[in-house]
Amino acid sequence: MKAIIPAAGLGTRFLPATKAQPKEMLLVVDRPVIQYIVEEGLASDADEVVIVNSRSKKAIEEHFAPDPALVETLRARGKDVYADEVERVGNLNVSYVYQDEPLGLGHAIWCAHDKTAGESFYVLLGDVIVPGCDMLPAMQKVSDEHDGASVIAVMPVPDDQVHRFGIIAGEAESDAVWKVSSLVEKPALEDAPSHLAVFGRYLLSPRVMELLAQVKPGVGGEIQLTDALDAVLAEEEMYALVVDPSDGFDTGTPESWLHTNNVLWRRKFGKDA
Repeated sequence: MKAIIPAAGLGTRFLPATKAQPKEMLLVVDRPVIQYIVEEGLASDADEVVIVNSRSKKAIEEHFAPDPALVETLRARGKDVYADEVERVGNLNVSYVYQDEPLGLGHAIWCAHDKTAGESFYVLLGDVIVPGCDMLPAMQKVSDEHDGASVIAVMPVPDDQVHRFGIIAGEAESDAVWKVSSLVEKPALEDAPSHLAVFGRYLLSPRVMELLAQVKPGVGGEIQLTDALDAVLAEEEMYALVVDPSDGFDTGTPESWLHTNNVLWRRKFGKDA
């Protein structure tokens, strides 16, 4: 199974900082955002992480590339802790495909279709980090309990955030699991079927990848993953795992990125650090 990370976006909300520095390379405490996500993908049962990159964002690839010269220099200076970490990150099982046109999230995921080989696959959005790395295994458990169905992570959001996300409709099987009946991409509050927003973690059946090749441009003139998910519901069951807001962090805006840094800094170093 593969874990796909779409990372080809422009990072518009962080300009001008992201003019030369990919948004995914911004630090959260002690490592870039994308490193958290790669490590989460590899902590699941995925055997490889596939980053859907832009050809201009070489810093991402350089970060995960082996650098024996740097490792040797660090060891010669007695900095073995840093050398070990550089070596470890350079050996993570990461590969790349490219999205050459900004045609939307659905298109970005489809760019990795040759990598999935007709198997189920994870999608981990590059704005969202889950430091505990426990969300994907929980989603896999729900899928296993429902004959391999697709599973999406959802999180309750307040009224003023509904318009930012894909929102699900459905019925609760338990406090933690919903059977999904439809999804709406970035609805107005009055049109939203619930307050459960898709949170950037997906376990998707092979049929979703097939449908992405057929989806027409939707909201914003882009090929939306939500539209493919809505289409697959006509053929297959889909479930949602309701996750706690403390389990993951949205780093997609300067405000949420700063909040994430503050919370994780305190978790790692203590309140008085």
